[in-house]
Amino acid sequence: MYDAILVPTDGSEGVERTLDHALEMARNHDATVHALYVIDRRFELAADEDRDDLIARLTERGEGAVAAVAERAGAAGVDAVTGVREGIPYKTILGYADEADVDVIAMGTHGRTGRDRLAHLGSVTERVVENATVPVFVVNIGDDAD
Repeated sequence: MYDAILVPTDGSEGVERTLDHALEMARNHDATVHALYVIDRRFELAADEDRDDLIARLTERGEGAVAAVAERAGAAGVDAVTGVREGIPYKTILGYADEADVDVIAMGTHGRTGRDRLAHLGSVTERVVENATVPVFVVNIGDDAD
């Protein structure tokens, strides 16, 4: 039923909770986990002289986040594919899901930063749920997941 499971990651502890469920699904269905980190296009708001440094730091953070997912997957005996992309988070997640032909997306209820929580209240997850063409498994990661 599930051959490919997409786990968008921001490197937060909440992803760990989501990953617990995704890895269980992957083990039960002999599926591959796809870890995706999206560099939010808000970096474009940075001054020109700061933009390259900001992109480099965000790329490094993303590579670390997907590597952590791949490491946990490997320890659980699950194959993993990783990716870091730039874009509008929910659109990039949905695009990746289509490109990689994933069968389910596993996400937490909200993202990493307090500012994002206040401003968006999990809007990335909400938008993915509203627009996905595959099932979305949403994990309530609670308020203490930082």
